[in-house]
Amino acid sequence: MHRKLLPDRSLQTEQHFRDTATFPSRNTLQIAGVDLAWGERNGDGLCLVRATGDPTREDAACRAEIVESAHVFGDAALLDWIETRLPPSAGPALLLFDAPLVCPNATGSRPVDRLTTSLFGRFHAGPHPANAARCVRPLRLARELEARGGTVGWQLGPAGRLLAEVFPHPATIRLLGLERIVKYKRGPVAARRAEFTRLQGLLRDCLRTRFAPGEWVETPALSAVLAASWTKPAEDRLDALICALIGYHHWRHDGRRSEVLGDLETGFILLPGKMTNDE
Repeated sequence: MHRKLLPDRSLQTEQHFRDTATFPSRNTLQIAGVDLAWGERNGDGLCLVRATGDPTREDAACRAEIVESAHVFGDAALLDWIETRLPPSAGPALLLFDAPLVCPNATGSRPVDRLTTSLFGRFHAGPHPANAARCVRPLRLARELEARGGTVGWQLGPAGRLLAEVFPHPATIRLLGLERIVKYKRGPVAARRAEFTRLQGLLRDCLRTRFAPGEWVETPALSAVLAASWTKPAEDRLDALICALIGYHHWRHDGRRSEVLGDLETGFILLPGKMTNDE
């Protein structure tokens, strides 16, 4: 088990927001954040980002546009969303899942879960233990997407669908500079609503200060996610935005400012690296 800094180099209409735009085919990546329900009853939050620019150059002008935010239920609806928005003909795609994609252990927890807890437990950002018995749906979908040509991993390539596991809680600790996670997932509804609104504000500030001015385009889809009142579907869509943000950060810096906990054999989590003062 290790920590690795990467080397240089059915849809609900009332919860569905989409923008249309034309993007150049060169230096373009489609990024999908997926807040994946582990069980069969809850919905999945989705966020589609179009990234353009040259990530191999830190001084290059890049752009991120959220073109869709959605909430779906069930495997069929999720796979249809992915196939429709991210067809192989549309070019390379990066899909970030807030769920285990690699989990060979039948019981207990994965080494990466224990490592993440040791690193982020003091921020209240440790993960739930993952095993094959608890993660039937995520592992089933990972196998299906691999059968459809996807690759599980974190190394960015020129083509195909890359599937990576991410974890929003420790990512927000780093991206937002928090001393403790924003607690919008547990507690009385009034407290969750207040914390949810606080997280929306922190994310808006992050998009303005962690990136170049105007790099994150103010689209209606972005505005809707960051202005929505708390509901469980709105929470899922915001989590999907965080997943997509992790992916964009990974792409934007060509992996130079990302960190991977774990490995491909026993499970891994892709995170933003530790922030420096000049970011």
